[in-house]
Amino acid sequence: MTIQTSLGRRRFLAASATAAGGFSLAFSFPWAAAEAAEVKEINAWVVIQPDDKVIIRVARSEMGQGTLTGLCQLVAEELECDWNKVGWEYPTPGENLKRNRVWKNFSTGGSRGIRESQQYVREGGAMAREMLVAAAAKQWNVPAAECKVAKGVITHASGKSTTYGAVAAAAAQLEPPKEVKLKDPKTWTIAGQPLKRLDTLDKVTGKQMYGIDFTMPGMVVASVRACPVIGGKLKGFDAAKVEKMPGVKKVLGIDGNAVVVVADTFWNAKNALAALPVEWDVGKLGEVQQDTIKAMLKEGLDANEAFVGNKVGDAKAAIDGAVKKVTATYSFPYQHHVTMEPMNATARFTPEKCEVWCGTQNGEAALAAASEASGLPVGQCDVYKLMLGGGFGRRGRADYVRQAVLVAKEMPGTPVKLIWTREEDMTHCQYHPTTMCKLTGGLDANGNLVGLHMRISGQSILASLLPQNLVNGMDPAAFQGVMQSGAEATYGYDVPNLLVDHAMRNPHITAGFWRGVNVNQNAVYMECFMDELAEAAGQDPLAFRLKMLKPKWAAVLKAAADKAGYGKPLPAGHFHGISQVMGYGSYVAGVAEVSVSPEGMLKIHKITAATNPGHVVNPAQIERQVAGSFAYGLSAALYGEITVKDGAVEQTNLDSYNILRLEEMPKVETVLVPTHDFWGGVGEPTIAVAAPAVLNAIAKATGKRVRDLPLMHHDLKKSS
Repeated sequence: MTIQTSLGRRRFLAASATAAGGFSLAFSFPWAAAEAAEVKEINAWVVIQPDDKVIIRVARSEMGQGTLTGLCQLVAEELECDWNKVGWEYPTPGENLKRNRVWKNFSTGGSRGIRESQQYVREGGAMAREMLVAAAAKQWNVPAAECKVAKGVITHASGKSTTYGAVAAAAAQLEPPKEVKLKDPKTWTIAGQPLKRLDTLDKVTGKQMYGIDFTMPGMVVASVRACPVIGGKLKGFDAAKVEKMPGVKKVLGIDGNAVVVVADTFWNAKNALAALPVEWDVGKLGEVQQDTIKAMLKEGLDANEAFVGNKVGDAKAAIDGAVKKVTATYSFPYQHHVTMEPMNATARFTPEKCEVWCGTQNGEAALAAASEASGLPVGQCDVYKLMLGGGFGRRGRADYVRQAVLVAKEMPGTPVKLIWTREEDMTHCQYHPTTMCKLTGGLDANGNLVGLHMRISGQSILASLLPQNLVNGMDPAAFQGVMQSGAEATYGYDVPNLLVDHAMRNPHITAGFWRGVNVNQNAVYMECFMDELAEAAGQDPLAFRLKMLKPKWAAVLKAAADKAGYGKPLPAGHFHGISQVMGYGSYVAGVAEVSVSPEGMLKIHKITAATNPGHVVNPAQIERQVAGSFAYGLSAALYGEITVKDGAVEQTNLDSYNILRLEEMPKVETVLVPTHDFWGGVGEPTIAVAAPAVLNAIAKATGKRVRDLPLMHHDLKKSS
């Protein structure tokens, strides 16, 4: 495949335990210049300073998705403060446990940051507002109901007025109200608005601190290399060969599968590690090849046993009795997260306390890892969250935190920053799982879909990372985007006879949560096959879908099609492809416009996306999230592939794992169609419609159906 460029716009809850500890190192708080005595906590979410600055505490992690700003908007809306005076800070997971998890979930993944915490953060803002008003009313000896508040100023009909900063100390002494009434979203003036993000300025000025930037007095730096074959062991190493190299402080093995060199600088640690003689024990895993994994998945496509995730009627009987039968097999590769910032963490251990500074998608999981690795009770540990230089699911796991603590434990009192090289990061990820899928559909004489069987064969993320969450051996997450019934219904097609099952096949490569997770490949399989069924039925792909789609699914697909001008004349050589899916509580659809030159050069001109996330907290941020998700999804569709040779990952850096370049990014148009009756996610759902929409457009342009990714392996010259 060649690509023609076009210029356009641009999980896990840790084990809880009795804990003690508190905030430390005020540099992590943007408003930390104020003296502690002047800052008054009204409640866990709201802190007011005498100068009327409002600090909103955000438990979820910010990694570029805008959750921080959105949550602050929700709190500020109910608080009725002046948005221009709003700042933010992260509480720590240790403090959260100490206070009976008052901030609740610290996990940031699954597009849950706003939709799962909106209720209680809004209540936090509303309670703080009522306490501040009550404090003013008490000073004036008037009923609180007679007071009004706007932009942090409290007024009374008598003409009296005061500010939040002036009454904060008194408000902090009051009992919080037991119940509060939240605003009707129709009356929002801060939430629901396209406000600028709170973290942008520090990023563009270089002030923002990421984990890899963090430094402390007396800090040393560690470089780590794990066994190249995941699951292999460390057999031995010759520390004497590098101990006298410049800056080297310590050479050690950790976890039975990795070696670490600690030095005064990263460069010295990295060079010494490269020179360190190491022996690995990979056993039979060293015999695994890419074809080994492919054969394992292929066998599962026709296996007799599989976990049933979705069943309506009798799909096999309906297909056997159909007038026309359509079958296709698709596949999806391992893919890397490619975070801009490689994994890293700084740890300081003493016999009394273990502290970690890092970017993490789950502060509580990082806290649990620190406790386990240090051997200290969780109450003697804490994690100070820093901004993430990319997460995409990778930083939901705390393996790098564990490593940093294990090294720091060998050097008590000395801060140790552990940094993964790009090569280590590339070869020891938790990859997007690899799967294959065989789809069989039956059509009646009128071109109606009467039966559909979707057999997924491949890896389970839960089996890799959270086997305790399997349900009688089944991974429910494998069916994301194709669940028909119950509370987790995500499949929008009314098909009278349906069977979706999963033959679990788990190679040794670790599978993990990757932005969009299993919705990605399931959307490719289902939405590309829907086009194949429409073609077999002699029907337009949009019309074929609309006659089967449930109302909310149909509405969002129709909105995308209308905005893109689907069905209207396009420039010569341009073609549309469509797709739709429900993921993370939101309904999304995409229309891709592409062209393919006679030489097979692909150009993605535009993708139009429609999304119904229920409520909209920041419409501008949703547009950016949609565009960002398409950049991520198209990178994967065009180039994303991790392969295995002799048991090890072959790709080692960005020279062998390509990503989308700026000039390749298509124009993105976003249509918001909120119905204001539920709370859905934003960051992940739309990523899933990018690849199938493009693949369906390519099929129209070339007459060729691409059934396995990435596209870079395919000759897209038009069929003769």
